[in-house]
Amino acid sequence: MSLRNVRQTGDEILRKKSKDVSELTDRLKELINDMKETMKKSGGCGLAAVQVGILKKIIICAPEEDKEAIVLINPEIVSASEETEEDSEGCLSVEGYSGMVVRPKNIVVKAKDENMNDIEFDAEGFFARIICHEVDHLNGILYTDKVVPGTLKDLNEEEETNEEE
Repeated sequence: MSLRNVRQTGDEILRKKSKDVSELTDRLKELINDMKETMKKSGGCGLAAVQVGILKKIIICAPEEDKEAIVLINPEIVSASEETEEDSEGCLSVEGYSGMVVRPKNIVVKAKDENMNDIEFDAEGFFARIICHEVDHLNGILYTDKVVPGTLKDLNEEEETNEEE
């Protein structure tokens, strides 16, 4: 396993659409393991393959710090609740910023697991938010495209302000 470089805002690959995975090769298994390690070392709770420069529909989600990351291949949100939540989001590809984003409270997800088995499940709250955020990445969408106007914050500016006080 090795760490991968996380692509940053401005890198055109982040705006491209990812392609379906038809078979799980040894290279893709290695990618998944690298993504898990990269996400963990970066302090993230989700990572899409496009963020490490690979245009494949693979996402990793870790809604709970002490649990194994969940791998979703070719994830698709098949339904979303009308009930929404507004909460703060950040992104490993948009370092140093956070902003409020409105997301569905509950979703139903269809995907393949890391063994290419079909799965379908409900996700809610923070877990649903992570999946929505990462699926957006697969479609070339960043959370900053959906941020509630006026809520995007430069976290470095906040730190400087706090240090001055």
